[in-house]
Amino acid sequence: MAHLERMRTHVHLREHDLLHTETVDHCGARLGVDDSWDFQRFVQKFRVGIISMDDTTIEFDLVGLNPAIANAIRRILLAEVPTMAPDKVYLYNNTGIIQDEVLAHRIGLVPFNIDPRMFEYRESESDGSPEDTVEFELKVRCTKNPQAPKDATTPDELYRDHLVYTKHLNWVPLGSQAEIFGNKPPRPVHDDIILAKLRPGQEIDLKLHCVKGTGQVHAKFSPVATASYRLLPEIRLLRPVRDEQAERLQGCFSKGVIELDDEPDGHKVARVANARADTCSRNVFRFDDLKDAVELSRVKDHYIFSVESTGAYAPDTLVTEAIKVLMAKCQMFLDELEHVQTHD
Repeated sequence: MAHLERMRTHVHLREHDLLHTETVDHCGARLGVDDSWDFQRFVQKFRVGIISMDDTTIEFDLVGLNPAIANAIRRILLAEVPTMAPDKVYLYNNTGIIQDEVLAHRIGLVPFNIDPRMFEYRESESDGSPEDTVEFELKVRCTKNPQAPKDATTPDELYRDHLVYTKHLNWVPLGSQAEIFGNKPPRPVHDDIILAKLRPGQEIDLKLHCVKGTGQVHAKFSPVATASYRLLPEIRLLRPVRDEQAERLQGCFSKGVIELDDEPDGHKVARVANARADTCSRNVFRFDDLKDAVELSRVKDHYIFSVESTGAYAPDTLVTEAIKVLMAKCQMFLDELEHVQTHD
């Protein structure tokens, strides 16, 4: 039964293939085992643990989920959590070397620190309103630096405003937006993104409108730089591995996965210290004398999520918003089922 339980809960990594990759949520798939989904059993097993988090990234564990749900969260993070991004760029003057459409495309991919929950989706034929649009303007003109040293050779010394940065984008409040945002005005996430380069006499004068959208419409609306998950690795040593073999075994894995302990008789013995850090490279199978010493597997229902926000949301808020989208989808499905049942 112990072997059967590991088949149910682990994906086993062999030299050239994987075993037991399937996930079963119905009864009768295995003789004598109840694989059916049970709510109480799910509540007892399900847990969430935040491993690390900073201003832009979060790593957390989801345990006890079906892979379809875990993948749904990942896909929603990529494509269905809304953000605010430039939609229209109105160019009044551009005498720089970068063409209008290229400049507009560069600006369109700049991430903005604007809370999309404060705005509505813009109607397709609308010109925009304070409820669905955030406006920025950019006016930069490059001039010579009259105080430049005579022996100056670099553009930073010779010119003023020869680099157009995202910090030059100035917010233009519409309606009562100035009172709503107060001392936290909309702005680009990063002030030091170069948009264009100019030389004396060249200038750029434009306005842009940021609107609410999702990544499934255009990648510029995606709120994440990366959103991925992997299964928790598990490494079992099937026999003691000592001395030279232990050192080779340690070199087969990522740093910190295998540690060497000193025994009283002076020998070194291998120990699994941190299987979580393993990348599952399977390098150990290159050595015939180590193949039988290790069992590599991954826990089927333990997902290690790594999410990096572009800046519109804090990373923990971003995950919460993705869960809300998933809950709304589930509720819509339940409403449709109820509608069908009441009309049968």
